[in-house]
Amino acid sequence: MAIAFLGAIVVGLTGFGSALITIPLATYVVPLPFALALYALVDLSSAASVGFENPKNAVRDEWKRLVPMILVGTVVGATLLVKLPRQAALLLLGVFVVAYAVYALARPGQRVVSRNWAWLAGLGGGITSTVFGAGGPPYVIYLSHRGLSREAFRATLGLTTLTSISLRVVAFFALGLLLDPQVWLTALLAIPAALAGVHVARKIYFAVSREILMRAVALVLLVSGSSLIVRAF
Repeated sequence: MAIAFLGAIVVGLTGFGSALITIPLATYVVPLPFALALYALVDLSSAASVGFENPKNAVRDEWKRLVPMILVGTVVGATLLVKLPRQAALLLLGVFVVAYAVYALARPGQRVVSRNWAWLAGLGGGITSTVFGAGGPPYVIYLSHRGLSREAFRATLGLTTLTSISLRVVAFFALGLLLDPQVWLTALLAIPAALAGVHVARKIYFAVSREILMRAVALVLLVSGSSLIVRAF
């Protein structure tokens, strides 16, 4: 419940990134497949709450470009998830989290890129969403370089993330990860905690600079990702 609340605070403030916090922390107390299944359900509730805030602000053309490759990436990710040994999965998750933390801290310029990059962003997001429970970073990197307003960026990211998590839930059903009754019983406690976290995040969203928040989250990711790499070895 505490981890779900913390992850929801992050997604409520930034529009993405809950799994980058929840999955690394949860693997200290439950196996990785259980954590992925549980927080797929939790993230779906949080993403729905954020994604339906202001859907009219979403840029539907960007969303339509991302969705086909998100679907392909989800299928590829499901295949990798079945075949990856646990230690390799932990190592890759750690490297992925650290790489994104370094990217976020580096603050690259916001040059507008071609819309063709949506294909790669969708594929990468679909894969990382299924394997690591974290599809947000590829979507964020792409959408943040498309010249969108703050409102359009948040709404488009929210709609994209909701789509990605929905496909992840379907994939986890197919893989049998969501057939464990314990996952659903735990979710009954974790989902209300996550929704409370989103509610709290909305209260402070306009009180704190988004740049400060993103840097704080990046530092947390750097620590948690590094700890996963150490554990994998």
